[in-house]
Amino acid sequence: MAQTSVQDQAIVRGTDRDRAHFLLLNIGHYLDHLFTLIFATAAVFALTREWGIPYAGLLPYAMPGFVAFGLFSLPAGWLADKWSRDGMMSVFFIGIGLASITTGFVRTPLELGWGLFAVGILAAIYHPVGLAIVVAKWKNTGMRLAVNGVWGNLGVASAALITGYFVDHGGWRMAFIVPGVVSIMVGMVHTWLRWPEIIAGNGDKKLGPANSRSPMAAEVKALLLRVSIIVFVTTAVSSIIFQSTTFALPKIFDERLRGVAEQMATWLKATGVAPRADMATVLGSLAFLTFALASLAQLVVGSMLDRYGPRPIFLVAATVQLAFFAIMPGLTDWWAFAAAFGFMLGAFGQIPINDYMIGKMASGEWRARIYGVRYVVSFSVLAAALPLIAFIHARWGFDVLFWVLAVSAAVILLAASMLPGKLPSAA
Repeated sequence: MAQTSVQDQAIVRGTDRDRAHFLLLNIGHYLDHLFTLIFATAAVFALTREWGIPYAGLLPYAMPGFVAFGLFSLPAGWLADKWSRDGMMSVFFIGIGLASITTGFVRTPLELGWGLFAVGILAAIYHPVGLAIVVAKWKNTGMRLAVNGVWGNLGVASAALITGYFVDHGGWRMAFIVPGVVSIMVGMVHTWLRWPEIIAGNGDKKLGPANSRSPMAAEVKALLLRVSIIVFVTTAVSSIIFQSTTFALPKIFDERLRGVAEQMATWLKATGVAPRADMATVLGSLAFLTFALASLAQLVVGSMLDRYGPRPIFLVAATVQLAFFAIMPGLTDWWAFAAAFGFMLGAFGQIPINDYMIGKMASGEWRARIYGVRYVVSFSVLAAALPLIAFIHARWGFDVLFWVLAVSAAVILLAASMLPGKLPSAA
């Protein structure tokens, strides 16, 4: 009886430890997207005035960070498989915190570019490593990825909210420094919790046993190749949509929702709810609300993936994006807000689908590296989207960008229609 009690207590401790581990991985996803988008809001509401540089002129300084975000994903996944995935997560938390704090003390645009480059290098660790852990360690993969994805999207949303707040109350530098301190603290907790696994190393042996396989049938190889091409094509195209919407939404709202924001700021001050509510805070809050509510689509998508597979969900997500991008040109105020919510619903809902397909098809010992390749493609396109945004906005405004994104959604819809009803398995 005593031995049974000890075993029950060990099971409870193991369950609590797993929950804490999953929570820390979710916080990591939140911080990852938060750090990469602080600049997007700071550029709109602070740096254009403080440094006298137009919005399009500031965007090139963010490019090195997004290039690093993509290129360093592959070595991060490789190192995690060879050494320790938990160890790499501790490096992520502490390293990106230090890089962000350093960025908060820069004095020139060039120094800012170097700071964002360092943030991008450390940010590259999360997706190939964190997602490999989530996929390999727990069942109900679709729902786990969806919950993890919601945390990441809340990071996207919070970047606009937190940076907007600090611009009005303390300065844009605090938007880099305060989250940096928080990340270092979380990293210390993660290191303490996962220290036995970090010391043991060899994350690939623990999280994904090597498989001895018989040769694949020709039709299975062909199907695997077809799905892989679809995954990487949709990854590239959807990254254009993700970067254009998440990075530019604060600027879009600054141009399209000024009337709504002025009314809200006046009302908040008059009622005493927020006596110091200024435009940056209000517009940042509207962006946060859009991102946060749209991110809940991932929970629906996650549950549907486990039940119905990726093809029908992919088709719906692409159709939603196509429809709302097509109606967005020319809209302002509340209509623009509603359309923005619609296309963000589709864009965020689509995020876990490719990760789900990779998790189902990739073997454990290669999973982090394949996620690394996926995010090299994804974040390299993210970096390329910045000059696209700057070029289109400087010449024609955001209406042309929305048409480009509508065409991108149509390409995704076409590619998703070619998916098979059932995915080939890693086994």
